[in-house]
Amino acid sequence: MARRATNRLSARTVVTVKPGKHADGLGLYLIVAPEGARKWVFRYTRNGRAREMGLGQARADNLAEARRKTIAARQAIEAGQDPLDMKRRVSKAGTFGAVAEDLMASLDGGFRNAKHKAQWRSTLTTYAAPLWEKPVSTIGVDDVLAVLKPIWQTKPETATRVRGRIERVLDAAKAKKLREGDNPAAWRGNLAALLPKAAKLARGHHAAMPYAEVPAFIAELRQ
Repeated sequence: MARRATNRLSARTVVTVKPGKHADGLGLYLIVAPEGARKWVFRYTRNGRAREMGLGQARADNLAEARRKTIAARQAIEAGQDPLDMKRRVSKAGTFGAVAEDLMASLDGGFRNAKHKAQWRSTLTTYAAPLWEKPVSTIGVDDVLAVLKPIWQTKPETATRVRGRIERVLDAAKAKKLREGDNPAAWRGNLAALLPKAAKLARGHHAAMPYAEVPAFIAELRQ
């Protein structure tokens, strides 16, 4: 039977608590090193042996995510699986973030300039963040839509770029034999049937200057 979460920690506690081991509940601990480094750890028992699985760097803004990972790990245990072994298999199989990093490194010399390279990383880490830790083999159309829908109409140019870059990452994953099947971020025959046509930006135009005022305007420009 699943145990109930106690949620002893708060976002403020995460950044202010003193060095030591601090329990949140369900086996989730905040470990604060003497020098101040903070990390999330999930502790559990498997076949009579104590096991410990790292859940990443601890910050005030990822407490909820650490709890979600802990609940998922607990559910795996109840299903007879070892979450640490599962994590290792996922790592070996490849996550979206790992494939994206490899792709950007391989494209390094092909970027037009440093700004273009930074834009690639920014769009993927910002808007595709929900995909970052997912195994590429499990990403489907619903996952891609969850990333695109919130920005599809409000940020059409950005959304279009994000879609294209997700498609590129998943193509790379398939080439590495880390996933099979159609690309869930492909547009034709796929997302084109599920998303409305992206809105075009209305940039507008300045009002025309009366012809009689042009000579004076040119004179001011020359000065």
